[in-house]
Amino acid sequence: MELHEALTLLENTQKKLFAYNTASSALYLDAVTVAPRDTAEGRGVALGVLAGEQHKLLTDPALADALAVLNEHKGELDLLHARQTEELARSVRQLTRIPAEEYMAYAQLTNEADDVWRRAKEASDFELFRPCLEKLVAYNRKFAGYYDPDKAPYDALLNEYERGVDMTMLDGFFAALRDKLTPLIRAIGEKPQPDDSFLHRHYPVERQRQLSDHLMQVLALDRAHCGIGETEHPFTLNFTSRDVRITTHYYENDLASSMYSVIHEGGHARYELDVDPQVEYTVLAGGVSMGVHESQSRFYENIVGRSRPFIEAVFPKVKELFPEQLADVTAEKFWRAVNKAQPSLIRTEADELTYSLHIMVRYEIEKALIGGDLAVKDVPETWNRLYKEYLGLDVPDDARGCLQDSHWSGGSFGYFPSYALGSAYGAQMLRNMEKDMDVWGPVGRGDLGGVTAWLTEKVHRFGGLLTPAQVVENACGPFDPTVYTDYLTKKYTELYGL
Repeated sequence: MELHEALTLLENTQKKLFAYNTASSALYLDAVTVAPRDTAEGRGVALGVLAGEQHKLLTDPALADALAVLNEHKGELDLLHARQTEELARSVRQLTRIPAEEYMAYAQLTNEADDVWRRAKEASDFELFRPCLEKLVAYNRKFAGYYDPDKAPYDALLNEYERGVDMTMLDGFFAALRDKLTPLIRAIGEKPQPDDSFLHRHYPVERQRQLSDHLMQVLALDRAHCGIGETEHPFTLNFTSRDVRITTHYYENDLASSMYSVIHEGGHARYELDVDPQVEYTVLAGGVSMGVHESQSRFYENIVGRSRPFIEAVFPKVKELFPEQLADVTAEKFWRAVNKAQPSLIRTEADELTYSLHIMVRYEIEKALIGGDLAVKDVPETWNRLYKEYLGLDVPDDARGCLQDSHWSGGSFGYFPSYALGSAYGAQMLRNMEKDMDVWGPVGRGDLGGVTAWLTEKVHRFGGLLTPAQVVENACGPFDPTVYTDYLTKKYTELYGL
């Protein structure tokens, strides 16, 4: 095969992959937003067929030949094609180790499991979900061996979301967070808490939707290219850098929930919309890793969205939409309320300070499940014990316990640590951003253009053109978790007058 033929096959393969992924994503988006309740079976069949076609595409001997030719000529390739070759070859190596029938069966299982998880959560009944979870854990142990037989199974899964991360690194990272944050959380627990009761007054959903529209404007999310839907567990999907979808949920007695869901998912969307179009329809499209992606969502949600300047900028609009509910509330009071630090049951509603403890619970459970040290039947008891140990909370039921997240139903084992890593990356990005520009003056005027431009230059535009480690180095410098703990210490010392 000649080099030009190999390049043509490389391009055509990536476009077909884009088409299969787009179809699968569209089915998922429909399933969790507007699809009727008992319609999972048909989607499962479709997803199984799509997975099979994708498996055939990536295991085609002609593609293997093309990748071999491209590797032989790697010195002649530009960065774009060299990285495409590298990433596609990695996917092929992994997938060719997974039997096609297992790959198709797994796609159908995750579709079924998502439907079962929703019913189990609604009924607060872990036993309903347990058979699916047992199958998912077994598959992921097996797939980990396919991905990298030289790694411990959980290390192999972690690398699917944040390459280069392993249990040794994460054990040290979480230990550093525990050592620094636990005394701070304890000290805050002895202080009077800010009044946040006004956040739980009655906030009509239609007005909350109007607030979502305003927040998307502040984040400069063009509604011609970024839609918003409603679902049980908010998420973001990117079809292309010109077609991104975010979702949220609305609770009439919790204004902050959807407000910060929109800002968080908006951060994900901002990343996807700013990726350089040259990587469109290739394996380099979209965010480079889960950790880097979470650094962006949590940067907008917490570092910017919960800052005093940002609250001062958006509070007039919030008060305009809810004049009766916020008649006795000032911007300062609102700022303190949305930064209240207090252990809570639900990860997605957790405050910025205690959030990483929620991740540690999931990390320890996943590590034990995949390592074979924890039986699936014992997950609820282990979950409840760790919440008591780390957060001092009694878990009242499965819905507010081990069934609260959708990740395991989708087979995403190894994903959770990326949330904590992303938060730590974000703190280092802020430190470097403040060296380069005035961050808070424009934010206080509701202008996030400078923040987004800096992040686009350092992170967004590359997509997968650089490796995750290169993107982190470019924006953060050498990884240092103490920058994150110092950021939290400074912020919450001011908030609580420690």
